[in-house]
Amino acid sequence: MFSGQGSQHFQMGRALFDDEPVFRDCMLRLDGLVRELSGRSVIDTLYCLGQPKGALFDRTAVTHPAIFMVEYSLAQSLMRAGVVPDIALGASLGSFAAAAVAGIVGVEDALTAVIRQATAFEETCKPGGMLAVLADPALYDEDFLSTKAELAGVNFASHFVVSAQQAQFPEIEAWFREREVTYQRLPVSFAFHSQWIDEARVPFESATRCMRYRAGRLPLMRCDDATMAADLPDNYFWGVVRKPIRFREAISRLEREGARRYIDVGPSSTLATFLKYGLPAASTSKVHPILTPYGQDRRNLAAVLASTRH
Repeated sequence: MFSGQGSQHFQMGRALFDDEPVFRDCMLRLDGLVRELSGRSVIDTLYCLGQPKGALFDRTAVTHPAIFMVEYSLAQSLMRAGVVPDIALGASLGSFAAAAVAGIVGVEDALTAVIRQATAFEETCKPGGMLAVLADPALYDEDFLSTKAELAGVNFASHFVVSAQQAQFPEIEAWFREREVTYQRLPVSFAFHSQWIDEARVPFESATRCMRYRAGRLPLMRCDDATMAADLPDNYFWGVVRKPIRFREAISRLEREGARRYIDVGPSSTLATFLKYGLPAASTSKVHPILTPYGQDRRNLAAVLASTRH
């Protein structure tokens, strides 16, 4: 499972970068491509000693490729160790790395598209943001919220996300506080999955018009429409950041087909947390987090390798 924007933090994957050769070599190779395309090093920013894990990390030009690099590198480490997936699930930005792991696009093409998309956002879109809300998604249907924000995704029965322009946040947050609704602002600079990023579509699609698709090695579970795909439409990589994330529906479809092992390769194991609360009570599926902001990355990786070898 590959998560998207909002899951990133400084130092993500640092323990594996220090100790896991496959992870480190992959990160360095991808960072070289980022340097060629943008003139900056993601690794220098991500692992800067002066940046603690809790510092705000929301510059899209850096976080977009950083999330891709960490997720793809961790997936490569797992596969090299013998943990080979039968499905790749991509949510939002994570769909780029998921498609690369599935073999539908080349990793260089996918990372280039990630960088081009970040550039399009920064050059055309006004500041915005996203709020994760711990409540029934039906709350969004109330007149105030639906006119001030757009529904960006539904993750489980009591968790959804809204996107809005930056100027709307004080009023929206006050509305949540009045109703004693728990919410959290995500570390993003734009209102992803909403009308407020539409200006970026034309420059992004123009910059990626020559992106090559091919028959994948794995099926891809799409969280933009909760379907399984072996190939992708031309506008797929715009849709995954523009349409609402339908993670809850995607998991429901997978669960109907039987028990799974869900391995979260995202920077904060966000999707594993969603599954902790979102799997059906009768499910016998197993959920494996690896990276978290709280450490234990090496131990979590070792646990995944041990559990999947039996």
